[in-house]
Amino acid sequence: MQLDRILQSQGFGTRKECRKAVRDGEVKIGGEIIRDPFREFDTADLKFELNDWEWEYAEQVYIALHKPANYECSHKPKHNESVYNLLPDPVVIRGAQSVGRLDVDTTGLLLFSDDGKFIHAISSAKRQVTKSYRAVTNQPVDDEQIRQLIEGVQLVDEPEPVQALQAKRVGDNVIEMVLDQGKYHLVKRMIAAAGNHVDQLHRFAVGDLSMEDGSLPELELGDWCYLRPKHLALLGYGT
Repeated sequence: MQLDRILQSQGFGTRKECRKAVRDGEVKIGGEIIRDPFREFDTADLKFELNDWEWEYAEQVYIALHKPANYECSHKPKHNESVYNLLPDPVVIRGAQSVGRLDVDTTGLLLFSDDGKFIHAISSAKRQVTKSYRAVTNQPVDDEQIRQLIEGVQLVDEPEPVQALQAKRVGDNVIEMVLDQGKYHLVKRMIAAAGNHVDQLHRFAVGDLSMEDGSLPELELGDWCYLRPKHLALLGYGT
């Protein structure tokens, strides 16, 4: 593929802008400055440098972000910064979208992609991809609350009681829960229905992809990484 087309496909601007970047000597491949925007390269395992940053060609992009609190999962946030400000511009320009959402005050694992099939597969209620959360509660957690969460709590706008796949106390005021649903404020509403209140909420895993078992690189708050085929496999998705 021609270099200008490669850069355009990766979110680095229009073909005209990409040609200019090449001719201005801003692009390196294999340590060599490339000035011919029409030179062709094999995109398989292609890495290139632009703006002093190394990028790798990806037909479609998959990303994991450690979302901080006080960021909204929206391109047009109302009261806080957008999570998209935490991603590099080319990733946003090429159309990567969040896979579901986390509340503005919730931290943890948030996925992004420009692959519509992937987004649907991970967020679809039919697929029932699990999400694992850790909640710090306002009041001490007791056995009765855990029992209710596992057996099911009745929420105001739900016809049937909603159950956690797993729920356990891991500290005096800490609950870990695994759900296979992604409804609005679900963890907070379930814990409230069980007689407690969530002060802090963190999602540490989606499916078998976890921030805490070594399956992902260590990510500080606000950091992101590319997802590899091995990560997609943990999500039950094959490209």
